[in-house]
Amino acid sequence: MRARLNRKRRGWTWPLVPLYTAGLAVRDGLRRMGLLRTRRLVWPVISVGSLSAGGAGKTPVVIAMVELLKAQGWHVDVLSRGYGRTGRGVERVDVTAADAAACFGDEPVMIAKRAGVPVWVGAERFAAGVSAEQAAANEGEADSSAALRNDKKQVHLLDDGFQHLGLARTLDVVLVTEEDLDDTLLPAGNLREPVVALRRADVVVLREQERERVEGRVRRLMRSDAVVWSVRRVMRLSADGAGATPMAFSAIARPEDFWAMLEEAGCDLVDRVAFGDHHAYSMADMVRMVETAKNCEATGFLTTEKDAVKLDTAMLELLGVVGSVCVAGLATSFVGEADVLGELEARCR
Repeated sequence: MRARLNRKRRGWTWPLVPLYTAGLAVRDGLRRMGLLRTRRLVWPVISVGSLSAGGAGKTPVVIAMVELLKAQGWHVDVLSRGYGRTGRGVERVDVTAADAAACFGDEPVMIAKRAGVPVWVGAERFAAGVSAEQAAANEGEADSSAALRNDKKQVHLLDDGFQHLGLARTLDVVLVTEEDLDDTLLPAGNLREPVVALRRADVVVLREQERERVEGRVRRLMRSDAVVWSVRRVMRLSADGAGATPMAFSAIARPEDFWAMLEEAGCDLVDRVAFGDHHAYSMADMVRMVETAKNCEATGFLTTEKDAVKLDTAMLELLGVVGSVCVAGLATSFVGEADVLGELEARCR
């Protein structure tokens, strides 16, 4: 049952690329004419986004940024679309809610669990930000106007915000991978925008192991006043190991990166199963995975944090027939944290 995600270019969709490009041009033209509104929140907004439709590693970078700012006493919250959620309107993520990942989206739940900050979801991120600011005022200030004036160190992180131009931002941080630079636009490829869109970025974030190869290409696309940061990514496995011969599964945009990092960590995978990004797991999926695992004599399972938040007790019990479910977390940190923090604080003040 290998529901593999194909990230190769989809040749049959090439005729649709000009239509997609025209749509981008119309959007940008309407915004330049002032017909598409950009609204501004009271607190500063740091947007963390990418050119690609997924898999650049935005969520771990958001968490790393939250941790940096929190350590310096900033009140941080995260604004997210909550892709694929069943909820409506603006909601604050409740990680204790039944079926939280389905209600709020898998990535917002993962951020809320890992970062321990308020995460607000809503298709309209401006409305989510208004709700976040008002909630902070009501919870932390007798005089709510003081909180709304941003007398304190308060900041929003806008998750996956590079294309969400309806919300003004203080700093635009964009993740770029080597794969992005050689990709093409949707629907034939996986780019939401052409690489020249990096002219809008204030900061471009590269993976440490790719920086030497791609920095020159990236800088030619950036503004002269923009900067480049690097991130270091380390795989960490939960204490309950998956045995000597685990089977890995995931529902992320770039499963190949996950498989490679597991193998680099010394995991001897007997099989790999990839579902589509943000796939909502069912008991039928669990039954098929157990059958597959038994056939290949797997001793347990390996999956990502993003996937783990979607597995309920019944699913885990069924998978437990084969062995433990080990969660592989991606710990991301900035190379040169002091410089990164200095830039963030200077912008937010």
